[in-house]
Amino acid sequence: MVKRILSHQNINTCGRDDVDMIRTHVHGDENDGLHLTVDSASLVPMIAINNSTTDEEHPKKRNSVTMINLSSTNRSNQLRTEDREQWSKKLDFLLSIIGFAVDLANIWRFPYLCYKNGGGAFLIPYMLSVILGGMPLFYLELLLGQYYRRGSITCWKKICPLFAGIGWAVTVIAFYTDFYYNVVISWGLYYLFASFKRILPWSQCNNPWNTESCSTVETRRDFLDNCTKFWNSTEKALQPMNLYENCSEALARSKIVSPAQEYFHLQVYRLQPQRNLSLGRLGNVNLENLACLAIIYLICYFSMWKGIKTSGKVVWFTALFPYVVLTILMIRGLFLTGSMKGIEYYIRPDLSKLSDASVWVDAASQTFFSLGPGFGVLMAFASYNDFHHNVYRDAMITVAVNSLTSFLSGFVIFMFLGYMSEISGRAISDVAEQGSTLVFIVYPEAIATMPWAPVWAIFFFLMLLTLGLDSSFGGSEAIITALSDVFPVLRRHREWFVGILFLFYFLIGIPCCTDAGVYFVELLQNYAAFYSIIIAVLFEAIAVSWLYGIKRISEDVKEMLGSKPGKFWIITWCLAAPLFLGGIVLSGLIQHIHPTYGRLTDPYYYQYPDWSHLVGWVFALSSVIFIPGVAIYQLLVERGSLATRFRLAITPWKEREKKHLNPDILINTNLNETHHISNETN
Repeated sequence: MVKRILSHQNINTCGRDDVDMIRTHVHGDENDGLHLTVDSASLVPMIAINNSTTDEEHPKKRNSVTMINLSSTNRSNQLRTEDREQWSKKLDFLLSIIGFAVDLANIWRFPYLCYKNGGGAFLIPYMLSVILGGMPLFYLELLLGQYYRRGSITCWKKICPLFAGIGWAVTVIAFYTDFYYNVVISWGLYYLFASFKRILPWSQCNNPWNTESCSTVETRRDFLDNCTKFWNSTEKALQPMNLYENCSEALARSKIVSPAQEYFHLQVYRLQPQRNLSLGRLGNVNLENLACLAIIYLICYFSMWKGIKTSGKVVWFTALFPYVVLTILMIRGLFLTGSMKGIEYYIRPDLSKLSDASVWVDAASQTFFSLGPGFGVLMAFASYNDFHHNVYRDAMITVAVNSLTSFLSGFVIFMFLGYMSEISGRAISDVAEQGSTLVFIVYPEAIATMPWAPVWAIFFFLMLLTLGLDSSFGGSEAIITALSDVFPVLRRHREWFVGILFLFYFLIGIPCCTDAGVYFVELLQNYAAFYSIIIAVLFEAIAVSWLYGIKRISEDVKEMLGSKPGKFWIITWCLAAPLFLGGIVLSGLIQHIHPTYGRLTDPYYYQYPDWSHLVGWVFALSSVIFIPGVAIYQLLVERGSLATRFRLAITPWKEREKKHLNPDILINTNLNETHHISNETN
């Protein structure tokens, strides 16, 4: 009987040690240059065997086991059978993940959430969300992507076959997000083109699309002043705050709108109230919007068609330019009237808001939408790293830069909100608009009242454009990498694959470019990736920390970086992140209310029909359904009892492949000696 011995390889972080292998049944008439391929998840692509012994020296050679010495060059090459593209420079990777993490949400969503959730009070749940959920999971996804060097679909199949559906779920979520995200970027391009005029089109009420309800900042200020004087002369007992509230309500009831509001709703879109447009009646296609969307996809295509070699160079501009503009706007904002009032509103917390579960849901959603764990982007980008790249350093830098950018951009936004409050005579809470329209209505109107308004507008919308593009690159790369790893033919024809993907995106985006397309954009934004991304990340944390196991991930980290993760990471991966995410999902679902477009007093207010919410939930569930669906399938295809099937389904790729090694392959960890093991016959 031939002895078969299999022991674990000795871990060496530098990947330079030699590995000894044993192969049995080496026949004497075989050539000296025998090649042995190991079909064990590509541990060693090709092994050359040099057999220098002769039949005379070993007469029992046919019944012997010979030890073969292997020379290992690089650990990352040992784990992979095929060459994988790598970043040209380490900074290409760092700027790519920074560019993905720092996106439009830092500018138009974070300040809006601060306004909605009590100013500076929102920073408390936001930072807790970053520390307990966002940062650990951000780092974890980078680790997994770098270790397995695969996109999300293949990576999760290797980590935990039972939860391989996570990979498909996050890919679908990234797919849905791109449906509307690139449309929002095209709005920025639309405004950028409009900014190349001596007078900004949203600064006055004498344009063809304007209505009788249009009112400039000066007109609205006069209305409030006259109203206040009237109430002062009739109601002496009213306090100044009550006077303002009465007049503000009167202004809202009169449905007087700003030229910036009418520009967005009546020019960028065509939401004339008398047309009764809705989701079921979207109207005609706006060719200008469609052209802007086409330009965005052309930019994305020519930035990505050759892979990370091209996109890694583009992000040097798209990731760094926004900080130049943000600095310029911050300096300019400091000299605006009322800017200090806006800063005070921003940093003064309303702690009573912390009892509202929606505040915590908003904090978590902002964290995950901004940092991006759960979209598969981080795995895709990290999969192109060298195996021993210091991904911990890059993760900490990116999380810090992202949080600081959100915080500082809030100062810039609230400086301009304070300025708008001062010149319009309205409270800051009445100045801000809902959602993404904050940067497409309030901010443009504030810029329009400044000297050299077109110059500031060009800077601002260029910043929005670059912020959006590199995040769009990341989302698309996650899908491209994930599918290319599953279907290698797509990688070999990347130019065609990327072109077809963006063409499909463009066709899906056509409804968003109709007269009432903004309704469709907001519906997707509220449902396509809101709860589903948090649910997917929750399952990620459970799969890695409890099924893959902290011991395994710690060994993987040590193999790559030279040391195991500390107790903080273990606690957050195992306990804090799953509990935090689970609580947010439950509280959010319990307190969920159907979203609407605009405020009830707005002339463009729209209440979505019941069937649209059903469609929204279909979008949300159609991604996460892959998680239980693939789990059930995996249990069905395994053999044995239910307990055995479950145990096999949670066995990671490395251990499953070891069980299916060629039985004639024997691995020895003694790297200093070459042994000859004889099988004596009795």
